[in-house]
Amino acid sequence: MQEINDYLADHQNITKVTQRLWWCAGADINLLKQSPMSDRVKYAGIGGIVFCTGLLAGVSGGYAFYTIFSPKSDAINSDPTHLPTLALSFIFGIIWGLIIFNMDRFIVSSTGKGDGTDKISGKEFLQALPRIIIAIILGFAISAPLEIRILKTEIDAELQSVQDEKYQELNAKTDTIVNLQMANKKADLTKVEHQITEIESAFEKQRLEILNGRKRLEDEIAGRIGSGKAGEGPAAKAQKENLNKQEQELNEKKAAKETELSNLRDRMKRITADIDLLDKSRDEKYKMNKKVADHLDGLMERIHISHEIGGVVPWLIFLVLLSIEAGPIFFKMMMSKGVYDYLVENNKRRFEAHHGIVISPDLVESKDGVLVAEKVDFLEVDSVIAAKKLQLAKENELKAKVITKWSADKDAQIDQSPKDFYTE
Repeated sequence: MQEINDYLADHQNITKVTQRLWWCAGADINLLKQSPMSDRVKYAGIGGIVFCTGLLAGVSGGYAFYTIFSPKSDAINSDPTHLPTLALSFIFGIIWGLIIFNMDRFIVSSTGKGDGTDKISGKEFLQALPRIIIAIILGFAISAPLEIRILKTEIDAELQSVQDEKYQELNAKTDTIVNLQMANKKADLTKVEHQITEIESAFEKQRLEILNGRKRLEDEIAGRIGSGKAGEGPAAKAQKENLNKQEQELNEKKAAKETELSNLRDRMKRITADIDLLDKSRDEKYKMNKKVADHLDGLMERIHISHEIGGVVPWLIFLVLLSIEAGPIFFKMMMSKGVYDYLVENNKRRFEAHHGIVISPDLVESKDGVLVAEKVDFLEVDSVIAAKKLQLAKENELKAKVITKWSADKDAQIDQSPKDFYTE
């Protein structure tokens, strides 16, 4: 006994870091202080793995948050670090790391020793299977952002090509749509111009006819054509009146068509303006297409490219993180029972005994035969139940005694004065 006390006294200088690692492993620090060095090292190692897993999860979650919410641009010619998003990513990384750390700490602390040997039996594996599945899911969640950070250079090069292809594709669609709209507008413009030309050509034709008629009339009056005699005769006067009448009709037609021509010219101006606007909108749509292509720089797209070009690298990263995540579960199943484990069991039974809890094996008949089950007796609860039963029994006895005495008193009163208890 003295040798053990001397051993513990020589090893009481336990650093705060070691105690924090024990806490990370979900171990009882007070009991580990009473355990040999081998048990202390085991649980410090498990706690270190749990802490590192939480740390990696924090880094991974923070980088994923920044990748999702940071401003988007070209994969290669990206903007400098966006400080507001970086600050939020740091906060989110801490929260995410604490969540994963807490889950890992619970998984490790709730994983038992199984049969207490360094072999993992099938039964032990099946019992730990839900925890292993959770560890695999967490391994995927942690490894994905880390792998796209490790392969960032290669992913950026491939992503830039994807963005350029998307940009060209969107521009081609824009050109098709804009060219079709412009073709329709130009067809409308041609139609309007043709209508204006038809009306103006008809007026111009009639004006030229009147002009030629006046010229011939002047030549006839001057004697240059016709009979060769100069002078204005009755026929020349009649022809002159006819030309004046035609000119008046032409002016009336022009006045009648002026509103229609004005509307057609206004429509031609609007169509021309629409064509210019469509041509200018092409550049605006090109800019919008650039923004759309830049938004391919997201977490899912990077993970997709990583799996396409990474080969076995993403899987190696995942397996490494999975071994870190699931390692403590398998380590605990492979650990032989030590002094600390017996101290934990002893301390547990002491608490049960202190609170009046007795656990004993019990044989239970079932359809599968005789099974061994745990029988739990709660002594304090049984004592309270027995006291309550006794209290209720005594209360019932007192109530019966009171009712009997009351009945006897009433009988005596009725015998002495029955008229007080009935009416005619």
